[in-house]
Order: sequence, then C-alpha cells, then structure tokens
Amino acid sequence: MNSLERLIEIYKVRRDEIQRRLSEFKKILSESNRRIFAELAFCICTPQSKAKNCWEIISSLMKNGLLFNGNEEQIKPFLNSIRFGENKAKYIVNARRLFTEDDTLKIKEKIQLFNDPFKLREWLVENILGIGMKEASHFLRNIGLGKDFAILDRHILKNLKEFNVIKDIPKSISKKVYLDIENKMREFSKQINIPMDELDLLLWSKETGIIFK
Repeated sequence: MNSLERLIEIYKVRRDEIQRRLSEFKKILSESNRRIFAELAFCICTPQSKAKNCWEIISSLMKNGLLFNGNEEQIKPFLNSIRFGENKAKYIVNARRLFTEDDTLKIKEKIQLFNDPFKLREWLVENILGIGMKEASHFLRNIGLGKDFAILDRHILKNLKEFNVIKDIPKSISKKVYLDIENKMREFSKQINIPMDELDLLLWSKETGIIFK
C-alpha cells in the first residue's frame, strides 16, 4: 500500500469524526460575539505554538473575563508558555478594539457584512495585526466559513510535500506563494475526492493523532 492509499484508508476511518467536527464549527457563527472573538484570539495565538495549549489559554482568559475586558499587561502572563506571547497579547487587545463599538463587541456584525469569504479573508489580513493568510484561513474555517481555504501550517506543508503536491516546503510564505500552494492543494483535494476542509483536518490529524481545531 502506497502513502496515498494509506491516506485514503485513514480518511475512511476518520471521515465521520472529521465531518462532525466541521459541523460543530459551522454552529459557532450563530453563537455570541464573545464566542466568535475567542476563535479569533485562538488563531492569533497559534503561530509556532501548539493548538491545544493555545485553546487552554484562551479558555482561561474567557473564564476570568480578561479576554474581553483585560488590558495587554493583564493578558500577557497567560501567554508566557507560547512563542511571542508578549506580541500576541498586544494583537488580541488590538483586535478586540477593532471589533468594539459603543463598548460592545461586534465581530459577528462585521463578518456578516461580507458575502464572499475570500474578500473577508483579505480584510482580516489587511486589518488585524498578527493575522496572516494562515491565521485568517484558520479562523474562518473554525467558524464554518473556510471550506475552500488551506491552513498551511507545518503539518499540512509536510504532507503536501510527501504527496508531491509541492516540490519543497518554502522557507517563507508570501501571499502569492500561499495562494499558489492553496490552489495546488485544492486540485489535490479534487483528485482524491476529499473536500478541502476535510482534507485539512485529515492531514493535521495524520500528524498529530487528534482531530482538534
């Protein structure tokens, strides 16, 4: 059995769980502004850091209210265990400020102004410090709007190279390079008949052993 055949077998085993997880993501957008903002803050925290650690941090900040009311100095100690925590604390506060109007968090209302997820992704990248193409794609997938996006973290890139979707893992990823790899991954998903968002969770779980977020 070659590596692609093994991937298909893993997909058959995990497909139901993957689809359940994606269904859960789609419900987030009907929840509160605070819940949606928590997903954005989580994605701000994830670069070069473990996803589970990041979610534990965000969960703690939600419980004590600091995610929604705390300043940079209050949030910073919670981010000590992840890379660039000091910067990420600043990014979270800046993002919260961006989506606050009349002392009320209104991230859901802002998102709903966009009919096109691709344009929304562009806006997020252009307007939120700490959010690049990967983080914007991750956030939109986690609220059910990223079914056609790639989340090009190290796990996904490693697998795309393994399956000859890309020749090499780039040392740095510009927007142009990101979109090029995303298109190649999109073609690959069509070839093997696994939807893009399901393929992302499949490849991520293949490396980590878990289907998370």
